Amino acid sequence: MAPSASASTREEEEEEQQQLEEERFVPSHHPSAPPDELFDISTTVDPSYVISLIRKLLPLDARNDDNTEIRGSNCNDEVVSSSNDKCKGMEIVDDFSKSDFQGEDEEDSGRGGENARVSAGEEVWEECGCVLWDLAANQTHAELMVQNLILEVLLANLMVTQSVRVTEICLGIMGNLACHEVPMKHMVSTNGLISVIVDQLFLDDTQCLGEACRLLSLGLQGSECRIWAEALQSEHILSRILWVTENTLNPQLIEKSVGLLLAMLESQKEVEHILLLPLMKLGLATVLVNLLAFEMSKLTNERIPERYSVLDVILRALEALCVLDGYSQEICSNKEFFQLVCDLIKFPDKVEVSNSCVTAGVIIANILSDVSDLASDLSQDLPFLQGLFDIFPFTSDELEARCALWSIIARLLVRVQEDEMSASSLRQYVFILSSKADLIEDDLFDHQFDENKENESLATCGRISNARTFALRRIISILNKWNSLKDSVEEKHVMEEHANDENIHRLLDCCHKYTVSGAE
Repeated sequence: MAPSASASTREEEEEEQQQLEEERFVPSHHPSAPPDELFDISTTVDPSYVISLIRKLLPLDARNDDNTEIRGSNCNDEVVSSSNDKCKGMEIVDDFSKSDFQGEDEEDSGRGGENARVSAGEEVWEECGCVLWDLAANQTHAELMVQNLILEVLLANLMVTQSVRVTEICLGIMGNLACHEVPMKHMVSTNGLISVIVDQLFLDDTQCLGEACRLLSLGLQGSECRIWAEALQSEHILSRILWVTENTLNPQLIEKSVGLLLAMLESQKEVEHILLLPLMKLGLATVLVNLLAFEMSKLTNERIPERYSVLDVILRALEALCVLDGYSQEICSNKEFFQLVCDLIKFPDKVEVSNSCVTAGVIIANILSDVSDLASDLSQDLPFLQGLFDIFPFTSDELEARCALWSIIARLLVRVQEDEMSASSLRQYVFILSSKADLIEDDLFDHQFDENKENESLATCGRISNARTFALRRIISILNKWNSLKDSVEEKHVMEEHANDENIHRLLDCCHKYTVSGAE
């Protein structure tokens, strides 16, 4: 009798547990957490609930296999949810929604019932997957998931699913898991997982490709970057990445695919040795310049806010390419590229694309350091000079960017021959400098704090100080020449410039002050 009673008790406990799990998962767009949890600004999630969600992600065949078991670990631990429900706003692509329901005979009725069950199962899978996608953003939850075999479950799904929505969710969950060190190590050690992830680059679904690029980017940024780079080094894989980047019309996919290229460019040296040479042979520089030209045309003609981040990541990739030894010459000598970044400096509404303008300034400084002759033509481009000063307000916390701007200004002003130019030409330079007096003075005021930066910034502080001091001396020379010529200028020009006398004198005093302090 005792064994029978024990078996009966176990069955009752299993039924109660199953009922509890079903109650915990309400079939709605936003599945609820366990009913006994208290909801506050931070939401606690029972580990057993997370485990039950993982079980619901098992592929159908594995779910019916009696030998398949996911054992809960750390089930007594309480974890904090960073609930941010990523289901909201995501397009649902459901292959099972195409099922036909004929209802003409018993066979059709049976088939319709089976389709309905499959569709319902797909809906439950998606709901559970979305919750796990959200929870994976939290480190504690992410580590709990990998301890309970979520990577194996996701890999099994990727190997059998025909649904792009399922693929997207699997990649999205892994993308969030990859943000944490321990889950990332589990991903690298899961046999066959990385190669299956790379295979998803050959899908034609925009959402899946975006999530695959995001996940691979994270892999290349981690400590195990070499393993990820080796998985991508095949020519047909790199060609596919470049093809997707150049041919997609979706701004989000452009951003994520260029982000993947940026991760390759900014990764460790060993990744550079594996991927950069084949990428350059496949036309990486040309692809990036073509993308920049396209985004600049969009910016000039349409000004679509969702494309600003796309422009920014393209410029960051080009900036990274400009400073790579052995690869920079091709991009720095590209005249179309140089013209595009100069046009961005002259763009009037810089607030909208301030980060991109700052990056463009850094790129131009790098190019001029390699190809100094380009500064001759730029020195006569007054809108460009004006645009440089307009960028200063966006660089207050970026020493490298400020150094780059002063370096460009110094290169331009040294080519201004104030003693040989006409009064009307000199007047144009003076007008720009005096109109930007406030911006110059603000940057010089910030200069006094540069020396208080950490030791790692001392070299940068030295470079910015040298470039700034040289530029200020050129400004002083130009303004002094103008003051000496002012009496001989035609009366109408004098009248126009009298309004700027105050700015000119203030700027001169400021420049003198900071050149003296810089020399000390």
